[in-house]
Amino acid sequence: MSNVAIAHDLADLPTGVGGYATPEFGPLVRTFARFMGGVPGAGGALTVQLRGVPLVDIQIGESAPGTAWDADTGAIVFSATKGIAATVIHRLADRGLIDYDTPVAYYWPEFAANGKERITVRHLLSHRAGLSGLPDIAAGLDDILDHRLMEQRLAAAKPDHLRGTPTYHALTYGWLLAGLARAVTGRGMAELFRTEVAEPLGTTGIHLGRPPAGSVTTAATMHGGRLAFVGTTYISLVLGRAYSFPGALGAASRALFLPGLEDFLEGDTPPILDTELPAGNGVCTATGLATLYGALANGGMHNGRRFLSPQTIKTMRHIETYSLDHALFYIPMLWHMGYHSLPIPGARAGFGHIGLGGSFGWADPNTGLSVGFTHNRLSLTALYTDQLASAWVLPLAVRGARSTRRTAQTPARRRAA
Repeated sequence: MSNVAIAHDLADLPTGVGGYATPEFGPLVRTFARFMGGVPGAGGALTVQLRGVPLVDIQIGESAPGTAWDADTGAIVFSATKGIAATVIHRLADRGLIDYDTPVAYYWPEFAANGKERITVRHLLSHRAGLSGLPDIAAGLDDILDHRLMEQRLAAAKPDHLRGTPTYHALTYGWLLAGLARAVTGRGMAELFRTEVAEPLGTTGIHLGRPPAGSVTTAATMHGGRLAFVGTTYISLVLGRAYSFPGALGAASRALFLPGLEDFLEGDTPPILDTELPAGNGVCTATGLATLYGALANGGMHNGRRFLSPQTIKTMRHIETYSLDHALFYIPMLWHMGYHSLPIPGARAGFGHIGLGGSFGWADPNTGLSVGFTHNRLSLTALYTDQLASAWVLPLAVRGARSTRRTAQTPARRRAA
């Protein structure tokens, strides 16, 4: 806990909640306890920082049966990983190694194959490359686990008819950014997560895949039925036939479904942890995510040091397309380059990325607020409510931040009087 955080009065936490929070965030803490507690084997964490100062850092439940969730517990954050991968690309662009409006093939010559020579970095970052489909590049789980193979196949692939249209690249997004970054730096994304994000920010809570031996971060065991229902004969048959359907169902099934992919998440040490999937297998603590987005929420600064330039932050804040996303059933994702906004209270002015199950990282540059929310639940019964966690976390976090500012201003007025 920072000295600044200690200087504040701390709230009494509900039973079962560990960590600390200032009183202004009491409604958020109580709601967190109500939504995330009481499920044996499951747990989660929430961190809120304001201008880089941690005001909420709480945990609840278990990271595995019999093991309490603590501040160093990391969860698989699924698509929230995309925001970290995009930040790597922005760091490279910030140093002049990448230009957003330059064709990807300029840096990655193999990518020019099959008519992709005009697809730009901006198209890649905003899900408009026309390369969202899995069936054309992978036959099954073994292919998906070979990240270098996936980079090569995407370089050789032909874009589909949705090129130029916002179409969520659910898994291919990460390999596309990894191939671009590898072409520029010669290094893979797992290493770049460490050297371009975690180390410059001084956080131990951001990893791609399983945290390495000796790391203080431990990966929580996933809780719930996971994606087993997708592997049932009927569901697999329907999704497989949906590949050729027009509209959202076809786009979603091509982007999200491949026979056998549900085995990705099975077991206490699922295969997803043992590959580089920059679109979906980040293992992060809530504090790690809040720290990253804290730099993005505060003009690119972290602890008095420059992480990204003001111009790059301005570019990241810009919404690239207001068009409805074709692979997400026409949800208005408000895509930035690597992040999205949300048309809900507390989120309109910010940006970040939400993952499957609801874990997310978020930045609000208007207030300097950043949020990291992680958990290990993934079951069909709770998926809908968990996925919408941002709808209560963000408004309550913004309300707490406003209360904090009012509390800080009152003594200042008294001194002035």
